Amino acid sequence: MRIHVIGAGLAGLAAAWRLAEDGYAVTLYEAAPQAGGRCRSFLDLPLDRVVDNGGHVLLGANRAALGLLQATGGIAAMSEIAPAAFPFHDLSTGENWTLRPNAGPLPWWIFSSGRRVPGSMARDYLAAIALLRASADATVAECLPRTSLTARLWEPFAVAVMNAPPTEAAAAPLGRALLGIFGPGERGSRAWIAKAGLSTAFVDPTLKRLSQRGADFRPGWRLARVEISGNAVAALVFDEERVVLAENERVVLAVPPTVAADLLPGLTIPDGSNAIVNAHYRLDAALPLPGGKPLLGIIGGNAQWLIARDDIVSVTVSGADALVDRSTNDLLDLLWSDVGRVLGIATPRPAARLIKERRATFAQTPANQRRRPPSRSAWRNLVLAGDWTDTGLPATIESAVRSGFAAAREVSR
Repeated sequence: MRIHVIGAGLAGLAAAWRLAEDGYAVTLYEAAPQAGGRCRSFLDLPLDRVVDNGGHVLLGANRAALGLLQATGGIAAMSEIAPAAFPFHDLSTGENWTLRPNAGPLPWWIFSSGRRVPGSMARDYLAAIALLRASADATVAECLPRTSLTARLWEPFAVAVMNAPPTEAAAAPLGRALLGIFGPGERGSRAWIAKAGLSTAFVDPTLKRLSQRGADFRPGWRLARVEISGNAVAALVFDEERVVLAENERVVLAVPPTVAADLLPGLTIPDGSNAIVNAHYRLDAALPLPGGKPLLGIIGGNAQWLIARDDIVSVTVSGADALVDRSTNDLLDLLWSDVGRVLGIATPRPAARLIKERRATFAQTPANQRRRPPSRSAWRNLVLAGDWTDTGLPATIESAVRSGFAAAREVSR
């Protein structure tokens, strides 16, 4: 049986890999010249460095994504922060601290002043239980009290995970994500960062494995139309070729939600999207971040998270709809003012690259959670994949990989 996987982002790569490992003949199509989608690396010529198109961090709770990396060998390209530690810097007060969850499911770390957020008490952390009990209609802001702990811990995690402000983000999927991160103990909250770029970890090893399994990868193939006959896909019409499906062939559609809706009229998808802004700065030399880790959360500024890799410091701003329309130079100056203060650099902005992802994720509101479609579609030989499908999790790398595996299971049925 041949499976046609449309889209070589992480969802499509995960589906193609799983199907190829299970013995199916796989053809993987991608409209862009390269695989990876929103999680890929490229050589930035002005910086003369390989950078990622977005600042992505895996956590130990991301079992599907880490499982894919282990199976393909991509895990060798990742660096693990173990034991778990989340350094933070507050620009408004100048304070530095590191959140240090303990091993095991009993969270005794909240009783240790050296492991928790300064100024917080153990009882303050119990407020997060409301996220686990949240109704389907509740937002994050409706579940969490307005306290300094919320501003210094839960909101930074909420915005990073949900890519939306707490007043808009759905509480229930965030609660499930945080339970996976902090519930098992520090192993679930260990950060994993690509040492030399996301492509070396996710994309290149997976494509190599697919090639070894005889899969056919076709970059630059844009799907223009899906021909339907009855309740099944009859043909896939690409820009240059029409592929007629045999009776036993199947399709995995792993494309962005708006593209899927254009190809499949009547498909229900989440409404709207939220932006992410990423900036990469090349320093004169590698500098350690406060806390001594390659990851740093920033409180009280426009920059939210920093990732340091050699002489490149990358900034991620999630839920960035209020910033995305500003000019490139304005945003690079704005974010550098935070980065320079954190690093203690008073010199003018160095060479930099800005990347705007206007549709980084679907708008993860409570209403949109009900609009996420399942893997199984209304067409008997077509299944869906993507972080926007109904995985039960926020639209993250883990959600994308899980959706690919779910699509593969549906095909096997």
